Amino acid sequence: MSADKLYVEKELSWLSFNERVLQEAADKTVPLIERVRFLGIFSNNLDEFYKVRFADVKRRILINNERGGNNSAKHLLAQMQKKAYQLSQKFDDLYSELILEMARRRIFLVNETQLDDTQKLWLADYFRDHVLPHITPLLMDDDIDVLQFLKDEYAYIAIDLKNNQQSQYALVEIPTDHLPRFIQLPEAKGKRRKTIILLDNIIRFCLDDIFRGFFDYDELNGYAMKMTRDAEYDLSHEIEYSLLEQLSEGLEQRLTAMPVRFVYEREMPDDMLRFLCHKLQISDYDSLLPGSRYHNFKDFIGFPNLGRAYLENKPFPPLRCADFEGYPNAFDAIKDKDILLHYPYHQFEHISELVRQASFDPKVISIKINIYRVAKHSRLMNSLIDAVHNGKRVVVVVELQARFDEEANIGWSKILTDAGVQVIFGVPGMKIHSKLLLIARKEGLDIHRYAHIGTGNFHEKTARIYTDFALLTADKELTEEVRHVFTYIENPYLPVTFNHLIVSPRNSRKQIYRIIDSEIANARAGLPASMKIKVNNLVDKGLINKLYGASSAGVKIDMIIRGMCSLVPGVEGISDNITIISIVDRFLEHPRVLITHNNGNPLVWISSADWMTRNIDHRIEVSTPIRDERLKKRIIDIFNIQLTDTVKARVIDKTMSNRYVERGNRKKIRSQIAIYDYLKGIEKQTRKRISEVKKHEYRE
Repeated sequence: MSADKLYVEKELSWLSFNERVLQEAADKTVPLIERVRFLGIFSNNLDEFYKVRFADVKRRILINNERGGNNSAKHLLAQMQKKAYQLSQKFDDLYSELILEMARRRIFLVNETQLDDTQKLWLADYFRDHVLPHITPLLMDDDIDVLQFLKDEYAYIAIDLKNNQQSQYALVEIPTDHLPRFIQLPEAKGKRRKTIILLDNIIRFCLDDIFRGFFDYDELNGYAMKMTRDAEYDLSHEIEYSLLEQLSEGLEQRLTAMPVRFVYEREMPDDMLRFLCHKLQISDYDSLLPGSRYHNFKDFIGFPNLGRAYLENKPFPPLRCADFEGYPNAFDAIKDKDILLHYPYHQFEHISELVRQASFDPKVISIKINIYRVAKHSRLMNSLIDAVHNGKRVVVVVELQARFDEEANIGWSKILTDAGVQVIFGVPGMKIHSKLLLIARKEGLDIHRYAHIGTGNFHEKTARIYTDFALLTADKELTEEVRHVFTYIENPYLPVTFNHLIVSPRNSRKQIYRIIDSEIANARAGLPASMKIKVNNLVDKGLINKLYGASSAGVKIDMIIRGMCSLVPGVEGISDNITIISIVDRFLEHPRVLITHNNGNPLVWISSADWMTRNIDHRIEVSTPIRDERLKKRIIDIFNIQLTDTVKARVIDKTMSNRYVERGNRKKIRSQIAIYDYLKGIEKQTRKRISEVKKHEYRE
């Protein structure tokens, strides 16, 4: 079999993942408003795809053109454009379907031509009082550099002012940074219906109010448009620039980076379209897409539910972890036994509370933490500032290059620095993607350390919608090696070794290969051999080839991969022992897990790292073994629950068909709900044991 048949291009695999998101919008068993919100998630994902994946391939084409080398990337770009166009067509059809579904439930999303007289009067007042102060048209003529002024994250209405058949063009930005995108309109008394209008259509309704008195025209029309820019940026490498200054400059450069996609309303006149393409310097390698009158659909992630409760998902009240109960503080609980949290099923507040306690505990002497993405209003970050005020040494490693979170992280860096926190910007040339927290506590004459090693960010908001594992441990060997990671970050040229943690880029590739080789050796010796792997993305060819070798040796491999997967399962003699599913549901699957059979004594790791070359070789990532047998069993049980999913699991295969796992005669199992019930049962049993112990102690 040819080598190119053994690897799926990661960009095409990513589009296949986003198709699974679109399947959720199409799934009639999903509550209606959630289906609308999945359209927003799909759109937001696609924006990022163009900014990053599409832009990268375009850059490769331009570089190869300059060098005169093989330009196979052109074929890939054509495939990407074709697939993205197909998905956009499905998106438009689904949007129309969902608008009708909402209308059947008496929720109406209307445009400016569908208003009654009362609504027109109300909207005129609303526009004058709330919208007009934020509207300043940009007039487009030969002297205006439109590319310089257009914002990447915004939708616009392109205005055609016609006077005696002559057109003058202008742009109006839809000011969603100041106003809500969705506005509820008043209804006549007695009407049992809810009506919503988009901010875009309010502006269309009042276009004449914007231009009247300033321009002469006999016809006025508006057409939706949106531009997506390349998200990469070139930083100044002047020696006097700090990384913080470089990143601030880089964000400014991103605002004027070259476009990679231009989406326009299908009804836009050809003359206007040609004019805009010229002004925006749209090239043959950019994506030029006709679309509907609405862009920036990512705002639909927050689409309001004005109907009944059943139109949204039933809430899952986050569980309180019973392992903390019965102890005077979190440190005593963690010292007694390792604790595993699984978001969003468990409350993130356990971590916030741990840091809050550390901020004033007289025994705590220092706190160190990695920050990759963090909430805008973060209790945890405020507790770090409180800790400094209480005389603790606080070190925060801030990753300034966390894509699309750079600006927020720059802001937090300044706030923390002003408060007296020691802020470190990490290792030159490497992103720090590990999820570590280390608290040192003086207990008697000794210093004891408490660590958090997780798969997800210290982010209160995403912890409610991303599934992630977080290990809290006082294990001396693990906490000592977490300390070594921070030492490595602060002094990357000092020698440091890791015997228990798997740390990128120090030993990840070597250790993962060793783990796979161990299972291969068992298979060849006639012993049971298997692996269970869960990651967001699998695209590193070295790891893929190692898995192909394991499959060929007889190792049974089950994988759960949410996003990109370049490995092709089911190839006879190469990957016929590998099966892969992807689960897309109400929560975003985010943990990275590795489980090996190990001849009947399973080994389990959780990690911050995907199986991508960048995560293995070019970032600081941390995987930890799970040593507590209770917690090992829990992770294995959760993995096995997901493998039995008959509702939200899709088969990953060479055709990227995204067909659902066949249920057959099996009962319906929706793994995210089953996991919640499983963990709820564990917490109930734990509390029951605590209660029985207390009763026994009382009798004594």
